[in-house]
Amino acid sequence: MNEIFRSDLAEVQVRLVDLSEQVTEIMEKASMAFLNSDVRKADEAIALAEVNEEKALAIDELAIRILGRQSPVARDLRVLVSALRISASLERMGALAGHIATIARFRHPESAVPENLRKTFSEMGALDCALSRKLTQLLRNPDVDLAKSIQGEDERVDELHRSVFEVVLNPSWKENAMYTVDVTLASRYHERFADHVVDISAKVAYLTTGDWSEIEG
Repeated sequence: MNEIFRSDLAEVQVRLVDLSEQVTEIMEKASMAFLNSDVRKADEAIALAEVNEEKALAIDELAIRILGRQSPVARDLRVLVSALRISASLERMGALAGHIATIARFRHPESAVPENLRKTFSEMGALDCALSRKLTQLLRNPDVDLAKSIQGEDERVDELHRSVFEVVLNPSWKENAMYTVDVTLASRYHERFADHVVDISAKVAYLTTGDWSEIEG
């Protein structure tokens, strides 16, 4: 591999790490906005989500230029194709966090979270942020063990997501329709955010080992 190609691949990795760090920041701000009816944090998260989309597009353009200029094969080709898919997932994660912030923005000055679901959403947001930080670590330094640990840690997010449905479908739920829609959507956005983390970790593990069975093991 020539030096220019090596430098280009390193640049793709650096940009993916930067994108992942920003995604974590968006979710942190969105979660605070959602839980605390913080309109300033909501606006910051929404603005960052737009920047995140632009950065993801720039990564895609860089990867496509490298593909056209270098015509890579084998593992190098897999790395660039995976980078395109990872950037798409990171862009989507930022958008999902932005959607959570938008719910908080529209609800302001009222709270978007009924008191009986505050603890659930607080834990869900904390878990998503923790998973996102681990993903950044994985993208910076690929490690199969870390990838496997990430894939097991989204189960709690799934449990919390299901618990939200149990609450809103219970006959004791007395909140209005807007609350029902807001918390159902927000829960889904949290759950999908974690799903994208798991999906990216699987791609990184595969690139590291070249074996899908290592991911499932």
